[in-house]
Amino acid sequence: MDKKRLEYYKKKLLTRREELMKTIARCPYHVPDFHDDPTVDLADKAANSYTKEFLFGMTNTDRTILNMIDAALKRIQANEYGVCANCQEEMQQKRLEAVPWAKHCINCQEKMEQGLL
Repeated sequence: MDKKRLEYYKKKLLTRREELMKTIARCPYHVPDFHDDPTVDLADKAANSYTKEFLFGMTNTDRTILNMIDAALKRIQANEYGVCANCQEEMQQKRLEAVPWAKHCINCQEKMEQGLL
């Protein structure tokens, strides 16, 4: 991959990383716990539990993507970016446009999701 294209993906990854860091920082980690308060009705308790689960799932997914972005940035430094970690073939630009932190080509990713890798 040429340097210009590599720099483009690096910028894209850094921008997405910054967005995720802001999202994670903004996420309210403390949602009031109403489970011990007998005056709060059941619907409020259920809504509170749902909110906690939703926020935890959101930040957990964001952290996972953040880790994948960091790994992709390391591959850029090691001149291994844009090459499938499994078959060692160069990944299509469409794949990297859609998922710049991808480490597998589409074929290998499908095999991995099917449990064949």
